[in-house]
Amino acid sequence: MSVFPFDAVIFDMDGVIVDTEYYYLGETAAFAKELGLNLSQEDLNAQVGASHQFFLHMLVDWFERAGKGHFTGEEALARWDEWAHKRPRDYQALINPGAVETIRELPRRGVRVALASSSSMNSIVEVLGACGLSDAFEYVVSGEQFKESKPEPDIYLHALDLLGLPADRCCCVEDSVPGITAGKRAGLTVIAKREERFGFSQDAADKIIDQLPELLELA
Repeated sequence: MSVFPFDAVIFDMDGVIVDTEYYYLGETAAFAKELGLNLSQEDLNAQVGASHQFFLHMLVDWFERAGKGHFTGEEALARWDEWAHKRPRDYQALINPGAVETIRELPRRGVRVALASSSSMNSIVEVLGACGLSDAFEYVVSGEQFKESKPEPDIYLHALDLLGLPADRCCCVEDSVPGITAGKRAGLTVIAKREERFGFSQDAADKIIDQLPELLELA
C-alpha cells in the first residue's frame, strides 16, 4: 500500500459525497414551474455550487422577475421550504458510489478528514445523518458561518485552522467552479470529482477523478 500524500482531506458535500446538485436542479425546476417563475437553464445551473446565502439571493430575484412580489431572503426561503417539505428527500439513495467507504477508510490509514460545505448547517446535519456519516468528520464547517462563502477561500482557511495544518499538507475534494476556486485560493491541492452535466470546466483543479475511491490510490 502506497503512503497517502496528504495529512488531511477536506470534503465538499453536495455533488461530491451525495449527488444532490443534479437532484436540486430538478427540484428547483419543478418549484419554478408550479409557481410560474419561468427559469432558464442558465438560471438553474447557477445554483450548482452556490452558497446558502446566494441561493436566497436567487430566490428573491426569481420571484421579483416573475412579478410575484418583493420578498426578503427569509421570506423567499419560507416559500421554498413550504413547498420542499412536502417532498421528502431520500439522501441515502443519492450517495455517490464508494463515498462512505472512502471517508471511513482514510482515517484508518492515518489521514484526517473534515467537511467544508456551502450548505447551511441544518442541511449538512440532515444529509450526514441520512448517509450514516454524522460521526465521520473531525470538523464540519458550513458556508453560512462566513460573510462570503465559496468561491472565497474563508471556509477552507477556517478548516485548515481547525486542523492545525498548512495548506500544502492537505487536499480538498470539490466538483463545482466556486468550490474549486475556493480551494485554489486557500492554497490547497484541489481534486475534482468529475461532473459533465452542467457545462462548466473543472480544468482549474489539480486532478480529476471519476469516483471517490480513487482518492485511496493517490501517491
